[in-house]
Amino acid sequence: MLILHVHAHVKEEHIEAFRRATIQNAASSVQEPGVARFDVIQQADDPTRFVLVEVYRNLDATVKHKQTSHYHIWAATVTDMLAEPRTRVTYENVFPADQGW
Repeated sequence: MLILHVHAHVKEEHIEAFRRATIQNAASSVQEPGVARFDVIQQADDPTRFVLVEVYRNLDATVKHKQTSHYHIWAATVTDMLAEPRTRVTYENVFPADQGW
């Protein structure tokens, strides 16, 4: 498993539009065979900050995800909504072992 945490800081006036676009992207993303999980979380004490927790079955799945139309639509839609460029951190699963998610 390969896990990405994508951090997004959204301009306050775009919070709801960002949420809608990101939920739509996540709903499409979980339909991809290589995506095991795709969570959208919003920081409780600062609603302008989000983390997308993306869990992929392998590295190839991350490449395929970035080739989808829903990803391209999402990226084009939210870019101007961001207060700063999004960042990401990559993790490898340690435990539990792959349980066929």
